Amino acid sequence: MDPVPWHQAWQAALYAPDLGFYVTRGGPSAHFTTATHGVPGAVLARALLRLWHRERGESPPAVVVDVGAGRGELASHLVGAVDPRTSVVAVDVVPRPEGLDARISWVESPGGAALPEDLDRLDDALVIGHEWLDVVPCVIAEMDQEGHLREVLVAPDTGAERLGGPLEPLDAAWVEAHWPDASPGDRVEVGRARDTAWADLVRRVERGLVVAIDYGHLVGGRPSQGTLTAYRSGTQTEPVPDGSCDITAHVAMDSLAADLLATQRDVLRSLGVRGATPEHALAQRDPMAYLRALERASAEAELIRVGGFGDFWWAMKRVGTPDVP
Repeated sequence: MDPVPWHQAWQAALYAPDLGFYVTRGGPSAHFTTATHGVPGAVLARALLRLWHRERGESPPAVVVDVGAGRGELASHLVGAVDPRTSVVAVDVVPRPEGLDARISWVESPGGAALPEDLDRLDDALVIGHEWLDVVPCVIAEMDQEGHLREVLVAPDTGAERLGGPLEPLDAAWVEAHWPDASPGDRVEVGRARDTAWADLVRRVERGLVVAIDYGHLVGGRPSQGTLTAYRSGTQTEPVPDGSCDITAHVAMDSLAADLLATQRDVLRSLGVRGATPEHALAQRDPMAYLRALERASAEAELIRVGGFGDFWWAMKRVGTPDVP
């Protein structure tokens, strides 16, 4: 197959109806574990609701929206933790999964940066994009030996690459502003598409809090060879955009328009997540309670672990003024 721009092949490889990895090969849980699964997901859901109350006050959100919901793992934890008056909406590219809690509303999305048209005018809303932006396809570029940034093309069936033409002016301007230290031979993941997707999500909220949670990096610490990679059946592999694997790249988190940017470790610790082992005396008084507390402590420790989920970045945007009774 003829090479095409990476972002085009990436979009088809994940989201095309007859090819896309997320459409035809099961949800993320079939290929890797995320922080939304199991007990860590329950801890994360409750922490997100505590974040809402810290940022927006005592009243519960009217709606919680999980964008890029997979098969509803985080949404399922959220619906078990929210106030009964709060609606929970999950958004993903597949039809509603079987067995999903009836209290969760499901909205199909086109995938990538595109959002459903009727996901709009969200009021008093907590909106979460957990590992969403890293699978919004972006332009992949490389600086040639003459110091010119050129778009990387890829053969969709083999993953073979070659350099194409120069970047579009808007992409080149993004690199100049947000990835300024590239040198000949370096690869750049142009985050303009992610910035646009984030801005579109924020625009759809009239009042509330929007949170993006993802692996990412900051200016001054951009990876010189980029982060584009793939996963298949729990194993990291070479990215070939043929629909056989999940393809992802870390997010330039500081290019997003956000009010607060911090690591997951710091955010969760500020919300009381410590991962501390429960007192052994509890094991004698109530062995089952001790085992539950130990399980929760282990999940908390995993969510804040250096070199693991704790290295996620959280970008948060406050929209409008809270409705104070």
